[in-house]
Amino acid sequence: MSTTTATEDLVGLFPKGTRLASDGEIVVGECRLDDLAERFGTPAVVVDEGALRARAREYVEALQRHWPNGQVVFASKSFPCTAVVRVMTEEGLGVDVAGGGELVAALAAGADPARLVVHGNAKTDEELSMAVGAGAGTIVVDNFDDIDRLEKIVTDGEQHVLIRVIPDVEADTHEAMATGHAGSKFGLSVPDAVRAAERIRAGERLRLDGVHVHVGSQLLDTTPFARAVEAIASLGELGEHAVYDLGGGLGVRYTYADHAPTVDEYVRTLTDAARAHLPANARLIIEPGRSLVAESALTLYRAVTVKRGRPRTLVAVDGGMGDNLEPMLYGQRFEATVTSRVGGGEPCDLVGRHCESGDTLIRDVPLRAPTVGDLIAVPVTGAYCYSLSNNYNGARRPPVVFCHDGEARTVVRRETYEDLLRRDM
Repeated sequence: MSTTTATEDLVGLFPKGTRLASDGEIVVGECRLDDLAERFGTPAVVVDEGALRARAREYVEALQRHWPNGQVVFASKSFPCTAVVRVMTEEGLGVDVAGGGELVAALAAGADPARLVVHGNAKTDEELSMAVGAGAGTIVVDNFDDIDRLEKIVTDGEQHVLIRVIPDVEADTHEAMATGHAGSKFGLSVPDAVRAAERIRAGERLRLDGVHVHVGSQLLDTTPFARAVEAIASLGELGEHAVYDLGGGLGVRYTYADHAPTVDEYVRTLTDAARAHLPANARLIIEPGRSLVAESALTLYRAVTVKRGRPRTLVAVDGGMGDNLEPMLYGQRFEATVTSRVGGGEPCDLVGRHCESGDTLIRDVPLRAPTVGDLIAVPVTGAYCYSLSNNYNGARRPPVVFCHDGEARTVVRRETYEDLLRRDM
């Protein structure tokens, strides 16, 4: 691969509109990365707010175009940052939450409780009480125990619910990201879902609106999505205005080799399958997460040490598995570049600072003449990196910085050492 091609391909992995300044430095949201590092320090999660909003609008417009009776709901587990959730609500999306903390963050961000979708395979009494008390519009029943708990908790009016169904669809993704196969810990088999529906309808506190289905995450082929729609159609007619929540799972382009479907292709696959198998007046919900946020962000590091004379040069940065667990948990491949020398270079292993041999961010990644003090950017880190960040070795979780039209602001501050001690008694 030529340096020119590598440069173009690398820039293409950053948020749309990213460019190189005249001196070669990467500019995101019209902010130079070296200026951001000087102002906010490293490591730091940098979000192009304009790109984030544009992606949200792309989803809303695609669903409106192909199935007007629909709602886009942000899977907030992918980036449960209050400022990110606020952007989604401002762009007209609902919010799905999978735990009490995500519920609190969504409400703090100003999400409309009526447009909340509450998930979880092991929801506690406390979490269900929080959801009901907040007026959450929809709670997804994942098991018969959810029904037992809700029938005790809901004492006034009706709580709208969906039943999560296992479609028995295999998805080509990492096993930890697959959720729709037989034996999944999520949801109920079709026969059990039918029994759950009968149970809910026989009661007085829960109102069954429809079903939910999800086949997995980081899917680069849309075929499983269509098969899942066909699977839930086997439940039969659910009512004149039934709700079909088709989940999320669209994959994104992390590396040069990835080829992800467009938002329009994904939505069209779902709605074509819905026209073939579901009632024409059905209400569709889709729950994108990774594909909404991943490409709008990058993580900015500084090289702390460089070791040469090995099979590959080792470049160690001031972050690692404390701020990005995706390579360790899922084997996810990323790309990287020195921010002022983009494209080409010698093969290196980009490793983190944590006391763990598995703390390798990227193996065999080209970096051009890496030296101590260089800024290194890893694109496509907007999904799950913030969610899974941790304090291993006493690492302080990094700030989240929003950039837009040349202005930058912190929306989550960097943790302090005092924060690490705050819960001690």
